[in-house]
Amino acid sequence: MILPRCHGVSLFDLNSLGRTRGSRGCDFKSAALAALMLLTPFSLAQVRAQSAQAAPQPATSAQQPTSVTPAAQTTGNAASGNSSGDSQQKSLTARAIDKAKSAAKSASDIFSRVPCLPPKGEANSIGTLPHVARKLASGEPVVIVAFGSSSTVGTGASAPEFTYPNRLADQLRRQYPTTNISVINAGVGGEDAPEMTKRLQTSVIDAHPDLVIWQVGTNAVLRNLDPSDTVNLVEEGVARIQAAGSDVVLVDPQYSPRVTEHPESTGRIVGLLRRVAALRHVGIFPRFQVMRDWHEKQDLPIDSFVIADGLHMNDWGYACFAQLLGDDIIRSVGQIRIGNNVPSAVMTYRPM
Repeated sequence: MILPRCHGVSLFDLNSLGRTRGSRGCDFKSAALAALMLLTPFSLAQVRAQSAQAAPQPATSAQQPTSVTPAAQTTGNAASGNSSGDSQQKSLTARAIDKAKSAAKSASDIFSRVPCLPPKGEANSIGTLPHVARKLASGEPVVIVAFGSSSTVGTGASAPEFTYPNRLADQLRRQYPTTNISVINAGVGGEDAPEMTKRLQTSVIDAHPDLVIWQVGTNAVLRNLDPSDTVNLVEEGVARIQAAGSDVVLVDPQYSPRVTEHPESTGRIVGLLRRVAALRHVGIFPRFQVMRDWHEKQDLPIDSFVIADGLHMNDWGYACFAQLLGDDIIRSVGQIRIGNNVPSAVMTYRPM
C-alpha cells in the first residue's frame, strides 16, 4: 500500500491527523486511515496493552510519585501487570541514578581544568566545631546557616546551585549520605556588621543552627567603616550565637581588586577577625589568604576566579571556596570520632 506523504506532520500523530488538512491539500484523515490499515489485529492489541501499562496511576496525598506500589495491591495481578510495574520502577530508579550522576558531574566538571588546591602549609584554623561535628558523626540532622552579604547570596555565580552554600551542602551530603543536612542561605547583598547585627536573631539564632558561617568585613572595607567598630559588633554577635549553642566559623574578605585597593583597612579587618576568632575560640576560614594564594602562588589570573566587576567570585571561585571549607568541616568530624584517624590533608581534587 502506498501512503500519502504529509509534509511537516508525523503520520502517527493521530490526533492531529484526524483534525487537520495540510496547506498543500494533503488529506490527513486518509493518511491516518492508511497508517492504521498497516497494523495487524495482533499489533493493535499490543499497542493497547502498552498504552494501558504506560498510563500513569493517580497519586494520593499520602503517596510520593516515585514510591513503590505496596505488595498487597499487586498480589492478585497477572504476571504481565507485575512485569509492567517492575519496568516502571526500574525506569524511575534509572532516572534518579542519572540525575545523581549529572549532579556529581556538574560538581566535578568545575575543577576539570584547574584543580582546587589548599594553600601550602596552611594549618586548619576551623578547629573541631564540636556541635556540628558531633551531630554529623552520629548521623543526627544538621542545620547550617550561611550568614553574610553578596558573597553568601552568590552574586557572580551563573546559577543558584553554584553559590557557595549550595556547593557546600552538596559536598557534605555526599560525604554523609544518611544524614539530613540543611544549609540556609541568610545572605543579603550590601550588608556588613551593623545591618547583620540587627537581623542576627531572626535570620540566624531563631533557626537553631548547629553551625553558623559568618562572612563579614568586605563591605566595611568598601564603605570605609571603622574596622574596630565593625569587629566589636562581630565579637558581640559571635557571643550571642555561642550562647544559643551554635558553632561559629568566621569568613574574612575576599582577595579581589576592589578590596585590595584599600590595603590598610583590609589588613586591619583581616587581622582583627583572626583575633576575635582566637578570643572567642571559634573557627575562621582565611578567605583573603586562600584567594591570594590562588593568584600569587598558584599563578591563577584574577579573572579566573573573580568576575568582571573586580569584586565577586565566579563559579570556580565559589566552588573552590566551598570545597576547602567543606574539607575543613569534614576534618573536624574526623577529630570528634573516637578511633577514626583523619589524614592531615583531605583531597580537594577528587572524582565526585
